[in-house]
Amino acid sequence: MTARFITFEGIDGAGKSSHIEAVAAHLRTRGAAVVLTREPGGTPLAERLRELLLHAPMDHLTESLLVFAARRDHVQNVIAPALARGDVVLSDRYTDATFAYQGGGRGFDAKVLSTLENWVHADLQPDLTLWFDLPAEVASARRAAARTPDRFEQLDTAFFDRVRGAYAQRAAQAPKRIARNDAALRFEAVAQQVLKVLESAGW
Repeated sequence: MTARFITFEGIDGAGKSSHIEAVAAHLRTRGAAVVLTREPGGTPLAERLRELLLHAPMDHLTESLLVFAARRDHVQNVIAPALARGDVVLSDRYTDATFAYQGGGRGFDAKVLSTLENWVHADLQPDLTLWFDLPAEVASARRAAARTPDRFEQLDTAFFDRVRGAYAQRAAQAPKRIARNDAALRFEAVAQQVLKVLESAGW
């Protein structure tokens, strides 16, 4: 396989992180060199910024600036070099998450987010985005059973409804790139959806 950039998106609790390893294994059996990474995070600096984003109080502009600062370091030091080597990069979240969480959830100005996107990585967009779509109340129940909530996961169902709606809007705007997967199904059924998307893309 040639270089590919695949992102995994969805509200917290949708199960996207559980599928990224399976996709990596699937692609490796086809000869791909796979890099697994995540956002916010992926580099030592970006991981430090992640801790601030998940746990420190801040206003919406500061939050958005930190997200893009972490992404800048991530793109420069992980994603772009891996793609240049011909690797397949699988990232748990990327810019769609920013427009969904900071834009949709927080209600922050999408024009400002677009400007930041242009500054940071306008020339580096995913080849494919796997969107794991799940009702906010179902995701909330899953999160409560799995872990202690961070600053975002503590937010109410209305916030995650807005995030989900923003993801749906992004998918409608980029139907060739963003593939919706029904994350309310059993894990095996969701995995089959994902494999069909990859197979239809020739991967």
